Amino acid sequence: MVYQYIVTLKKDNENAIDIINVILCFFSSLFFLFTEFPNHISNLIFTIAPLVIIAGVVFNLYRKLKAKKTVRFRGLILLTGICWVGMPYMKWLAVLFVILFFLEFQAKRPLEVGFTDDNVVINSLIKRTFAWSDFTNIVLKDGLLTLDFSNNTLFQKETLDDDEPDAEEDEFNDYCRTRLGKTKIEESI
Repeated sequence: MVYQYIVTLKKDNENAIDIINVILCFFSSLFFLFTEFPNHISNLIFTIAPLVIIAGVVFNLYRKLKAKKTVRFRGLILLTGICWVGMPYMKWLAVLFVILFFLEFQAKRPLEVGFTDDNVVINSLIKRTFAWSDFTNIVLKDGLLTLDFSNNTLFQKETLDDDEPDAEEDEFNDYCRTRLGKTKIEESI
C-alpha cells in the first residue's frame, strides 16, 4: 500500500517495558541460582545463564543511562525463557518469556499512522484501518497529531521530532481537510 503521508508517533511506554524486562530477568536469575544451590543441582546452565543474564541487564542499563542508547532485552528474555524450560517447577513461564520475546519489538516500535486517498491505517500491534468517513477532523499542529473520530473518540499523540519545516504540517492538514471534505460530499449524495 502506498501512503501519501506517514506520521510517526512517540512511544511513551518504552521505559516501563524496560523496567518490566529488567525485573523479569533479574528475579528469574535469582530463582535459577537459588534452585541450584540449596537443591544441590549441579547444572552448568543454571550457573552460567543467570550470570550472563545479569551481566546483560547491567550492560543494557549502562548503555541506556550513560550512553543514552535505545536498548533491547529480547535476547536476554529469550535466554531466560530457555532456562525456565530446564527448571524443575513453573516450566510454563517459558511460554510467557517466548511471547514477551516476540512482543518486545512491536511494543518498542514507534507507532505509525499512514494516510491514503481511501483510508487511514494505524500500524500498532494489530493494524487498524479506518475509512475517512470515520473521522470528523484530522489535524497535525506543533508536533501533535489529533484524530477526531465520528463517534466522539479523540486520539492525540505527540509526533517524533524531526527537522522538517512547518510547511509540511500545512500541506498535510490541507490534504486531510480535502479528503474529509470529499467524504462528506460523497456521503450526502
